[in-house]
Amino acid sequence: MRHIIYILSFALSFTMLACHNSQSENTQSLANNVSEASKPTLKRYNVKTGIIKYDTEVHGKVMGSNISGSGTEELYFKDWGNIELKKKDEKKVTHINIFGQKKTEVEETHTINKLDNGKSYMVDSKNKLIYLRRDPAMEMMQTFNNGNVVDPGKKMLESMGGKKVGKEKILGYTCDVWEIPGGKQWIYKGLPLKIVMTVMGITSSSTAVSAKFDTNVSDSHFKLPDYPIQKEEGYLNDEAYAKDQAEMKKGAEKMKHMTYEQYKQMLKKDDPQEYKNMSEKDMKMGFQLMKKMAQQMDH
Repeated sequence: MRHIIYILSFALSFTMLACHNSQSENTQSLANNVSEASKPTLKRYNVKTGIIKYDTEVHGKVMGSNISGSGTEELYFKDWGNIELKKKDEKKVTHINIFGQKKTEVEETHTINKLDNGKSYMVDSKNKLIYLRRDPAMEMMQTFNNGNVVDPGKKMLESMGGKKVGKEKILGYTCDVWEIPGGKQWIYKGLPLKIVMTVMGITSSSTAVSAKFDTNVSDSHFKLPDYPIQKEEGYLNDEAYAKDQAEMKKGAEKMKHMTYEQYKQMLKKDDPQEYKNMSEKDMKMGFQLMKKMAQQMDH
């Protein structure tokens, strides 16, 4: 299931533009072989600045356990989403009942993630560290539709089985309502104002309770704690980064011509335990999404 969740996350990040990965900083994109100066500006949203606050909930049953939780989330962005900070506070309670043994686990999470023109930061409050990384996926996104990936994202949603079912207002903003595999989203100019997803019997939701757009967003909202910054293993130098992009493109080309049986064998070889735990439905969904994503890279 981890595999299909990753695929869904990447696909929805591309289509709804709410991911926290980063594009290349001062590197040459092997995807389009042009200099940084001539690259289009990545436009993640169709609104330049904004502040959104959400209420979040999670509930469901899995393997004899009841899970419930709630929390809050804050999103600040400017420059069409190229500078963005997201804070999330959540408390989750799990009631476990296995073979008559009952216990309750309480988990509290406090996360801060920041995207800053090609660099992605994740704050580890417990260890007082900030992890820095970058990901070729956002670099690839920069090549779509002259840097504006909102419209291609909608087409990709449709190709994956997503369907726009109408329009609804949230906080006075008219949203496109999309039904997608496993859930539903309410989208305003590329920004989700409400998301409801169900995976393995667990339903999670995020609903905007306040939103302001095209407003002044103070630099203070993007300030991180004064912790040491540690580059993650995936933070590559320019040469290795370009090589990683080439491998991604090669993999996408291979995926375009792969059959479902070949895909299953690849999963079985790369992660046999995950392959064993995945249902046929999940594998087929993953295969279809990966095929569509690979095909979309040509447009």
